Amino acid sequence: MNQPTVLLLKDLPEHQVKQLLDCYQIKLRQVATNKKIPGSYWGDKEAGLVRNTLFARCDTPVHSILHESCHYICMDDQRREQLDTDAGGSYNEENAVCYLQILLADRLPDMGKSRMIDDMDRWGYSFRLGSALQWFEQDASDARLWLKQKNLINGLDQPNFQLNH
Repeated sequence: MNQPTVLLLKDLPEHQVKQLLDCYQIKLRQVATNKKIPGSYWGDKEAGLVRNTLFARCDTPVHSILHESCHYICMDDQRREQLDTDAGGSYNEENAVCYLQILLADRLPDMGKSRMIDDMDRWGYSFRLGSALQWFEQDASDARLWLKQKNLINGLDQPNFQLNH
């Protein structure tokens, strides 16, 4: 049995992704399929970041686009100004990035939280409890608290659509 592939940028209407990223002043720049993605830390098809520009190809996974975007959202202004390829950040920030990318997936009508969680598992994100869903539902209180303390989500775990400062 073939396991479904992860959702790619080409699988979504481009305006959905652009509208979401616009909320955070992130510019989406598409790269030709046969070209290297600027600012990509992992290379291959993975999204890249240089300051407030997110680079992706049509074969870039949506989870990668949201993950890198959430790094941009979660980092402070100083890091954001110098951002080129390596988002860096702490262990707690990385968890917050993963949590926020799941929340933001619900803002993409053709993706949603469940698909994001499935794609994270398919791609190989690693969580203590064995799956992204178990982590999100049972072990992510530290990530949720971090996001609330930075005012990036509200008391209902909904994005505030602002950047960390």
